[in-house]
Amino acid sequence: MRWRTGFENSGCEKVWLRIMEKEFMARIIGGIATSHSPTLGFALDHEKQHDPAWAPIFASYEPVRHWLAKHQPDVLFVIYNDHATSFFFDHYSAFALGIGESYAAADEGGGARDLPPLRGHTALAQHIAESLTADEFDLSFFQDRPLDHGCFSPLSLMWPHDPDWPGCVVPLQVGVVQFPLPSARRCYKLGQALRRAIESYEEDLDVVIVATGGLSHQVHGERAGFNNTEWDAGFLDLIEKDPVRLTELTHADYARLGGLESAEVIMWLVMRGALSAQVRKVHQSYYLPTMTGLATAIYENEAVALPVDTATAQRAHAHHQTAGIEQLSGTYPFTLERSVKAYRLNKFLHQLIRPEFRRRFLTEPEALFHEHQLTEEEAGMIDRRDWRALIHYGVIFFLLEKLGAVAGVSNLHIYAAMRGESLEEFLKTRNAPDALYSVAAKKKTE
Repeated sequence: MRWRTGFENSGCEKVWLRIMEKEFMARIIGGIATSHSPTLGFALDHEKQHDPAWAPIFASYEPVRHWLAKHQPDVLFVIYNDHATSFFFDHYSAFALGIGESYAAADEGGGARDLPPLRGHTALAQHIAESLTADEFDLSFFQDRPLDHGCFSPLSLMWPHDPDWPGCVVPLQVGVVQFPLPSARRCYKLGQALRRAIESYEEDLDVVIVATGGLSHQVHGERAGFNNTEWDAGFLDLIEKDPVRLTELTHADYARLGGLESAEVIMWLVMRGALSAQVRKVHQSYYLPTMTGLATAIYENEAVALPVDTATAQRAHAHHQTAGIEQLSGTYPFTLERSVKAYRLNKFLHQLIRPEFRRRFLTEPEALFHEHQLTEEEAGMIDRRDWRALIHYGVIFFLLEKLGAVAGVSNLHIYAAMRGESLEEFLKTRNAPDALYSVAAKKKTE
């Protein structure tokens, strides 16, 4: 419920309504769809605003800039795909959610663009992760990875960033480069679950869903340079008015109609699924300068906010699997919150799997602590081998056993210390008291 203030028609409307309103839930105020071609960032960085070939690109983003300036969202939820930059094929996921505190621009081969890092909204990201997982979307999670042109190309044209970006982001990287890809229907259903997640988050936030990619293009093989402007127009019509029709198309359909790489437009269905069935389109543009049909669109959400009891039920659903686990004494689940908080320290300890890092750790630990910007508290816990404190701080046990192996300490020593017992006391509680072990490899004989 909102209390009216008399300032509704003034420039202070949003501020005063936020002060007086009685609901403190996140809201999806609209969706933005945009291509993410590197062409966009190139045009901006090389100041092509007045070049006749490039000027239409900038003109198409002006309404988007104005809309964002008017509505001043707190968070952009950005759906994009990486282009074999930060996500390579040694570990490639269908859906990877960013949970980090910041995201820098990636170096894609010619140096990173001169852009400030984006700030992450870690708390919202963690809630979305829990809610989507509860809705049976199996995600991977990332932090400390730069984002490539799939994210930064369009954002740099639509959001001011000098000296800093005006809000936070939560990025979702969709694996649309290596087959098999998630289906169009799966992306749409993910969007519907995303809406439930965002609208059940207990903080007064305005959120915009930004979907990137497309439109028609193919950049490889003998079919390189393929475009289909008729299909692009049809897709723009369907994504607005009948997105369910688009969920019925296969990846082969998208490739045939728009070129293989244009299948990335399934990411737009995540955005569309997160909006109301009927939306109000307030802007749309299309321009085909070279290889890719470049499009922008703004859809204002017409949805009614989730009832309070529905939002409460969704939060309970999100936390169902771990409800009550906090009552287990001496138990510290490695949650996304702990992962973000102790990331620097966990990352430091993870590097003990590298022989040269281990050598330096044993011979010059203070230099390593300094190079990796560990705090005095973090360095002290490692120096003292304070196993219990490290667990309390947020270090996962499986990195402690690596530290133990390097330091010549068995797993049993670590278990005993975490219980506040001597090794002898702890071994008396085991069935095989002489079985000491660690993850250290057997010494090789010369």
